[in-house]
Amino acid sequence: MILVPSYTTDAERWHAVQTRDSAATGHFVYAVRTTGVYCQPACSSRLAKRQNVEFFNDARQAEAAGYRACKRCAGGTHAVRRSEVVARACRLIEASDTAPNLEQLGADLNLSPFHLHRLFKAETGLTPKAYASAYRARRLREGLEAAGSVTEAIYDAGYNSNSRFYESAAERLGMRPREYRAGGQGATIRFALGQCSLGAILVAQSERGICAILLGDDPEPLLQDLQDKFPKAQLIGGDAAFERLVAEVIGFVEAPALGLALPLDVQGTAFQERVWQALREVPAGSRVSYTDIAERIGAPKAVRAVAQACAANAIAVAIPCHRVVRRDGDLSGYRWGVERKRQLLARETAPS
Repeated sequence: MILVPSYTTDAERWHAVQTRDSAATGHFVYAVRTTGVYCQPACSSRLAKRQNVEFFNDARQAEAAGYRACKRCAGGTHAVRRSEVVARACRLIEASDTAPNLEQLGADLNLSPFHLHRLFKAETGLTPKAYASAYRARRLREGLEAAGSVTEAIYDAGYNSNSRFYESAAERLGMRPREYRAGGQGATIRFALGQCSLGAILVAQSERGICAILLGDDPEPLLQDLQDKFPKAQLIGGDAAFERLVAEVIGFVEAPALGLALPLDVQGTAFQERVWQALREVPAGSRVSYTDIAERIGAPKAVRAVAQACAANAIAVAIPCHRVVRRDGDLSGYRWGVERKRQLLARETAPS
């Protein structure tokens, strides 16, 4: 799971300014004492010295302290205010015991429900409902590890009833809640190791479907990775029937045009799930950029988040993040090595 910065500490904020992190827009602004100007984190202006920089939660605080908006990054424009509105909507969702509906959010923000829905999705790539669901699921995961009981965690996470939670438990946790709370204890995962032209390969399957396809140079680190991912689950070596499944995966690696129709146990945030679904729709032999994927899911500004979702993908080949390249065509990074990415792409474009 990707750890998204909260941008609440000065260290996180300064790192966002140094890297010109566009995802930090709407979370804070920074002001430069020597110029009297405040900017957005991703501003392209010359980087100020750290000792001359101070941070504010929003433009209003910076202006109240006597700073004026930067013209280069349009610190006081409508675009920035849109981000601030969405950030306020997120905070309202997070602070509510139960997820507020569009009418409630719109009333609090003085926006029509339709306009809020369109604005929120354009800025985050998610609907307010999807954001609330993902946030509630995250609170649930944290609560299951710390709460005195499953019921306590369910209500603390904002579910109105046990039945509403259990309707989505399998989707959100990948196993029964008591098993999840115990670190996967009680869950059974079958796995098998094999060799392909890309090196060692590990395929693992839970009761819900394929939960991992891992690639590497040696089999031992792949097995360790699986054990780290599911520390208390029961790991069982696959039988002959499962070995055939591994052979099918290897066959797809060697000849991508064959296609791969497997049940996928895909877990992740709501945003990651949208990215991974978009990746599964990219045909073999095609290449897309991170920007292309961001636009396809309706979040054109979320290029960095798309790259993070690709990096978090633990199901190689079946979720083909190897087909994503930079806008200039460079192969960029790949969780299992750029050379493996190059070979996969070459096979997909080779004449049959």
